[in-house]
Amino acid sequence: MYKLFTSESVTEGHPDKICDQISDAVLDEHLKYDSNSRVACETYVTTGLVVIGGEVTTTDNARSKIDVAKVARNVIDKIGYNDSRYKFDAESCGVINVMHTQSPDISRGVETGGAGDQGMMFGYACDQTDELMPLPIALAHRLTRRLAEVRRMSSNSPMPYLRPDGKSQVTVEYHENGRISVHTIVVSTQHDPEPHGTSEKTWQEKIAADVRKHVIERVIPEKFLTKDTRYHINPTGRFEIGGPHGDTGLTGRKIIVDTYGGYAPHGGGAFSGKDPSKVDRSAAYAARYLAKNIVAAGLAKECMIQLAYAIGVAEPVSVLVDTKGTSDGISDSKLSEVLRKSMDLTPGGITKHLNLRRPIFEKTAAYGHFGRDDDDFTWEKLDLVEKLKSQVH
Repeated sequence: MYKLFTSESVTEGHPDKICDQISDAVLDEHLKYDSNSRVACETYVTTGLVVIGGEVTTTDNARSKIDVAKVARNVIDKIGYNDSRYKFDAESCGVINVMHTQSPDISRGVETGGAGDQGMMFGYACDQTDELMPLPIALAHRLTRRLAEVRRMSSNSPMPYLRPDGKSQVTVEYHENGRISVHTIVVSTQHDPEPHGTSEKTWQEKIAADVRKHVIERVIPEKFLTKDTRYHINPTGRFEIGGPHGDTGLTGRKIIVDTYGGYAPHGGGAFSGKDPSKVDRSAAYAARYLAKNIVAAGLAKECMIQLAYAIGVAEPVSVLVDTKGTSDGISDSKLSEVLRKSMDLTPGGITKHLNLRRPIFEKTAAYGHFGRDDDDFTWEKLDLVEKLKSQVH
């Protein structure tokens, strides 16, 4: 007997991810000049056009130094949309900025230290991978990161025809005896048209072979691949038109890609473009941080945490710990009490503990916010392990 679970990832050139990165780059630019800026930035992209809107509270000095259109164009260029063939490129696309001041009705609650909105946020960790993430989303992210890595290689890239847009999907087979294997891998990558004199069929066969050799086999551990693993590479048969020319993009439409690939619940709030006063982001980071430290401390093999807030109220209205029956003889209610004592879970307390008022967010906006080895991702640190052990035992 076995069960199947599937997660997906997308590359930085996916239309929705372009928007996430622009929104977070705008946030970073405000934090660079005024660390107390409050920002809620949304971005929309389509063929040849970027629209940036939202609310911001910052100093006049910061506002005078920020060129939102330039920020957007820099992001688009870094991603790789710098060729007019894409019908969307950094130089020629139009950029419309309609950002305005934050509502005073929201501002009055935030300025007293309260949460910027109501809502519930989830964090999760498990021992399936070294990064303490579910295996399906971890593998899916490895595939899309590798696609970008191969594309960004200099003239010696084995796949010089790759374009920025792409997606992956991984289905993992969990057996009752504990064995884990990859059931299905899906990779869709944007590409140049077939060279003159090459048939479409031959071209797609080459792309499929190259993806197997230079992407899948480079990042998926051999122990997970079996003779029965299924591969679907560019299953529609062609993926030349992509990016904002192929589909519109919008900030916040990849919230499951950003978190746990559907393996854990999601409160519904997106992260990108939001400063730490928005608990959609900061509390979700705190919940991941606490869940990861619980698992790393050996207190459970799996941990899901829910935090909930009311607008204008600083303390969470609830803190839930659910170890799915995998804890080491410690009740979930006991762990909940320990967490409240171990960390200030007010928006201000989380922001200070995780040092979130820094311009670090653009790089979170592609390939997942969790399970990544980066010193700026403070919510991935394991510096609570010993404290949790001492308070539990």
